[in-house]
Amino acid sequence: MSTAARRRLMRDFKRMQTDPPAGVSASPVPDNVMTWNAVIIGPADTPFEDGTFRLVMQFEEQYPNKPPQVKFISQMFHPNVYATGELCLDILQNRWSPTYDVAAVLTSIQRFEPHPADTRSTASFAYKPYLSLLNDPNTGSPANVEASNLYKDNRKEYTKRVRETVEKSWED
Repeated sequence: MSTAARRRLMRDFKRMQTDPPAGVSASPVPDNVMTWNAVIIGPADTPFEDGTFRLVMQFEEQYPNKPPQVKFISQMFHPNVYATGELCLDILQNRWSPTYDVAAVLTSIQRFEPHPADTRSTASFAYKPYLSLLNDPNTGSPANVEASNLYKDNRKEYTKRVRETVEKSWED
């Protein structure tokens, strides 16, 4: 059955194949376009550099009007990632826009840049034109309190713990 969500996901997949963003990849699982496996490479010049982090994206029939559920499968030590792997990311919640596609979601996790079609985000990022969820966590509303406290109070230990997850990501 071809629905609007499934057609849109096939367009998203085609874009990921023809114009893939640097450092991210994703594709539907066999026989189910509503579930995708994804990989994010940790951005350069961050503690996550060279990490290979696996995620799963689950879409509902309301996509793109409703955001996907995105979850890290790889272990992740980050203030905005729950122990379950679920992310606390505004564009996957209250700042979702149907203009976002799979590539935009993944790059927002890897390196958050305002989406060109989202005029709401421009003012928010006026002072930081290049933000990264991985490198610039929101410690004001942490999903992982320990990671948040280390990020704020002991950056050396935080970086050490992140580097441990990077090394584990190579084994996944």
